[in-house]
Amino acid sequence: MPALRLSSLAVPLVLLLSACGGGGGGGSDSAPVVPPLTPVGPTALVASSTVANRCEAPRSGSSIDKSGSLLDEQTWVRSWIDETYLWYREVPTTYQPQSFTTAKAYFDVLKTTATTASGKPKDQFHFTLPTAEWEDSLNGVELGYGMLLALTRTTPPRTAVISIVEPGSPADRAGLRRGDVLQTVDGVDFVHAPDAASVGILNAGLFPKAQGTHALGFSRNGAPLSVSLTALDVSTSAVQNERIIDTPTGKVGYLTFNTHNNVAERQLAETMGRFQAAGISDLVLDVRYNGGGYLDVASELAYMIAGPQVTTGKTFEQVLFNDKTRPEAPVPFHAQSQGFPAPNPLSKGTALPTLGLKRVTLLTTGNTCSASEAIINGLRGVDVQVNLIGGTTCGKPYGFYPTPNCGTTYFAVQFQGVNAKGFGDFADGMAPTCDMADDYQHQLGDPAEGMLAAALRYRSSGSCTPATGAIRLLSSIERPADTATRLLRPSHKEIAIMRR
Repeated sequence: MPALRLSSLAVPLVLLLSACGGGGGGGSDSAPVVPPLTPVGPTALVASSTVANRCEAPRSGSSIDKSGSLLDEQTWVRSWIDETYLWYREVPTTYQPQSFTTAKAYFDVLKTTATTASGKPKDQFHFTLPTAEWEDSLNGVELGYGMLLALTRTTPPRTAVISIVEPGSPADRAGLRRGDVLQTVDGVDFVHAPDAASVGILNAGLFPKAQGTHALGFSRNGAPLSVSLTALDVSTSAVQNERIIDTPTGKVGYLTFNTHNNVAERQLAETMGRFQAAGISDLVLDVRYNGGGYLDVASELAYMIAGPQVTTGKTFEQVLFNDKTRPEAPVPFHAQSQGFPAPNPLSKGTALPTLGLKRVTLLTTGNTCSASEAIINGLRGVDVQVNLIGGTTCGKPYGFYPTPNCGTTYFAVQFQGVNAKGFGDFADGMAPTCDMADDYQHQLGDPAEGMLAAALRYRSSGSCTPATGAIRLLSSIERPADTATRLLRPSHKEIAIMRR
């Protein structure tokens, strides 16, 4: 798992993420229309292209980097923001580049300070990533143990529980599974970590920057479980737990869909092809941990769900830019593969299978973001009934064109997405049809797992009422008062991105 920082324990534990927004879209030839620019303080804005790749420390062997200065990098950042940022008029003009020791630190403050109707920051999606790390993540490769931790309580006694284990990963080989609760990291008490030094050890063990071995302690049903995990480059799956559930009223397809990246295209097409051949009558798409990715992948999946009868000639998403950027044609519902580069790619232009469903159920949480939300919004825009079981989504109707400069890839909100009906106002999330907490006591895809069971029950009865008091009790246990559950994952896992 790439690095993500736990804060000093002098304040309540928080995730120091710039929770990113957006999803991935089709190739685009559009470029910003750069008007005359005006000085800001002692540094004048210029066309960003004139200072692109002028680096304070050019990378060895790079054919792109040119010798430059820190001020060149900062000038590029400020000019690029002024050209492309959706809310460029709201960027404070009081910050001077000379006050910052890196281009990244300068970039971090160049965003709107406005808030949404609920009072949360309008822009929670401003972040950077080393370019090499970003490119690896697009192919599903991440340094770590192959497990995803959900932080269900941020203040002592803290709780972090394993939500996903990647098959064949170090975590899987060590016998860890969904529902195991983190207790210690390299001998430090995660639950009650007392000081900043302890936090440093926790960060080093949970989010290693290099391959190496760490000792982690968990509990399972109250019993201690100690493992030694070696951080490796792990290939992660976009699609997991595919299965067909027989019900008295027809076959229901289920899959866990974790990310819209390069490898997702083939995995989704193959799964939908098998569902099509099996003649499923309903689909439960589990995106409770899916933070987004390519908008093109979201469009392909939405097409495969609804089919050509509903989507032909219709808009999946229209992207809206600032007034300095040329408008683009809407993103359609893609009936053919877009040919994402991957180790085992699906050839561009391959016809995609379709299910022809007029109704679909998605399992969602506050970690369902960006491109995943675009699936919901896009299908609702063409009158497909979309039921949400779980929690309110994270609220990211925005996206990026990730842009590299001098070894760092920058993510700043550059567009808002709206559906065929012109709706895209869900910055505070999309509310569930049935509110249901995550159930870590069952494996994903198990019909008895709380959210999936609720989806099957709603399908048959139209009721959100739990069948037993046990599920109601589970909901109160898994949703503590101090925080909504957040995944311990980096910002780039919660985005919508467009490709150039």
